[in-house]
Amino acid sequence: MCDEPKIDNSTQEPMNCTNHTAYVQCLPAPNITCRDHLGIEKFFTGKEVGFYKPIECRNVNGYSYKVAVALSLFLGWLGADRFYLGYPALGLLKFCTVGFCGIGSLIDFILISMQIVGPSDGSSYIIDYYGARLTRLTITNATFRKMQTYP
Repeated sequence: MCDEPKIDNSTQEPMNCTNHTAYVQCLPAPNITCRDHLGIEKFFTGKEVGFYKPIECRNVNGYSYKVAVALSLFLGWLGADRFYLGYPALGLLKFCTVGFCGIGSLIDFILISMQIVGPSDGSSYIIDYYGARLTRLTITNATFRKMQTYP
């Protein structure tokens, strides 16, 4: 049984996240005997750590998803959302054109809400750990495709 990860309040990511990986301790069930790769047997009572399970975490640098969406919704026509995310040239262009006459503001709101546009440094948004995160799925040549069977 593995513990839930301890969440850092400032980043909303598991603590000790390095290289997009954090580790949580796992306890084997009581009265289990395991043999390692050297053939050495170890008896577990259920109170000692058996192994550490790697879990995925994201690189965050202080850009809040909620703030980005609010800026895009209310001040997007002034380019405040792009300035906040680190795109000063686009922010200035939106400011001078009043959000590209409103159309650019609407498009940016949709792109930021769908998490397509993120911070300019390549980091991820700070989103509540159990919040509305989007995960992009990709298909490559290594992706297994199950053949359709017809009755």
